[in-house]
Amino acid sequence: MARALAYSAIMSNIVLNRPDLPPEIARRRTFAIISHPDAGKTTLTEKFLLFGGAIQMAGQVRAKGEARRTRSDFMQMEKDRGISVSASAMSFEFGRFRFNLVDTPGHSDFSEDTYRTLTAVDAAIMVIDGAKGVESQTRKLFEVCRLRDLPILTFCNKMDRESRDTFDIIDEIQENLAIDVTPASWPIGMGVDFLGCYDLLHDRLELMDRADRNKVAETIVLNGLEDPRMADHIPAHQLAKLREEIEMARALLPAFNPQSVLEGHMTPIWFGSAINSFGVKELMDGMAKYGPEPQPQRAEREIAPEETAVTGFVFKVQANMDPKHRDRVAFVRLASGHFERGMKLLHVRSKKQMAVSNPVLFLAADRELAEEAWAGDIIGIPNHGQLRIGDALTEGEALRFTGIPSFAPELLQTVRAGDPMKAKHLEKALTQFAEEGAAKVFKPFFGAGFIVGVVGQLQFEVLASRIELEYGLPVRFESSQFTSARWVSGSKDAVEAFSLANKQHIAHDSDGDVVFLTRLQWDIDRVVRDYPEIRLTATKEMMV
Repeated sequence: MARALAYSAIMSNIVLNRPDLPPEIARRRTFAIISHPDAGKTTLTEKFLLFGGAIQMAGQVRAKGEARRTRSDFMQMEKDRGISVSASAMSFEFGRFRFNLVDTPGHSDFSEDTYRTLTAVDAAIMVIDGAKGVESQTRKLFEVCRLRDLPILTFCNKMDRESRDTFDIIDEIQENLAIDVTPASWPIGMGVDFLGCYDLLHDRLELMDRADRNKVAETIVLNGLEDPRMADHIPAHQLAKLREEIEMARALLPAFNPQSVLEGHMTPIWFGSAINSFGVKELMDGMAKYGPEPQPQRAEREIAPEETAVTGFVFKVQANMDPKHRDRVAFVRLASGHFERGMKLLHVRSKKQMAVSNPVLFLAADRELAEEAWAGDIIGIPNHGQLRIGDALTEGEALRFTGIPSFAPELLQTVRAGDPMKAKHLEKALTQFAEEGAAKVFKPFFGAGFIVGVVGQLQFEVLASRIELEYGLPVRFESSQFTSARWVSGSKDAVEAFSLANKQHIAHDSDGDVVFLTRLQWDIDRVVRDYPEIRLTATKEMMV
């Protein structure tokens, strides 16, 4: 009874944007972290885990009382190169809130994984390098967020290094991304002179501790910028500049508006240094207080999170996340209801019931059994290939979720096994990667073998590495005569007639859909001219 009363007291303190939501759903925050490569996204993720109590020091995860080294990067190539090439999910408590954080690949070669991940979150944190500002991949990912009306919080990182002028950074975000920017904090100096920030939302001074990178900043509550105690911590020339800049910012920049943030029209910006743990906790507090609760999800009808029936969709499939498990896990975003382990759910595509007896919650490659989960949570369902990206799981309703994209590859290559006798093993590996969404795999109408399509060259290296590590099969990727692929749509008779007349260009993808392989733009122009009843598309919605 006492535990229930204590829990009610905690939940009553949560600021609700939608007071009609069940408290357990209202306290969820499901978001992605996006950035250009090397902006510090993975470091920021580790510090989130640190302040959420999931790790004791950066790089270590606490599990059952023992510290075990792990990171959000779990693939060997990620560890070797220091880049994220696969989205990973982490669930942990932060005060009275439940955070479901998805660390996405920053490298543009793996952008499709990021695009799909953004269909499963309710908000995003955009990380910007203070010296470099808005970079190309940041712009691309921001546009995807805009299409989904995702609220965005911005973190300007690496302020302990030489950085650009604060007003220049804000102006660039506003001009490049066409979004209002309001400062949540304001930096005091930069580089070796960086002392900390003034918290504009709470009128307090935050001072960075350079001696301990895992220490939360010292915070001094003030009576505004004119509080005489400011002079005890900030040199006179920096204090004068700080007061002048904040006065200008308050006159020139829009005031913080929580509703505008939720609608995706405004982004609050925090300044800090993830490597020094500075500004991170304030950003987390911002996500907890101003970020959205679980939002309605898009299907043939809108699915509200407070609906009692459990629904969810697969937005990612990953095999062999951990060599100890050697399994295949579907990442499922719960759209509604209260899930409990052992429930039987309808797998809509196959129309079969599936008993979910071993669902897991993630902390990167680490996992624990999920006894329950609520709308907004991301759970993993180990399976043997039944679940694919876009699949719906429900308590009986034949729902089809929408908006999960599949993009035409930009690079095509043929693939051959080092040992010709292991062609079947290669086919199994390619089928797995196609179902994961790690690559497009096409079976040409003419000829043996497969053509593999990816967005960027680095993906071929990742695929070759994984096939050798996971299947013991060295492979060789070679150039193809084709340069791009388009999905073919139209009436059944028209598609069949078109396929027969263009056999040398026709292939089927892993779902059995007809694909037109091209060598030149002229090939596409010819189809548009000669086959008006046929439509070629560069995207395919994975609605199953």
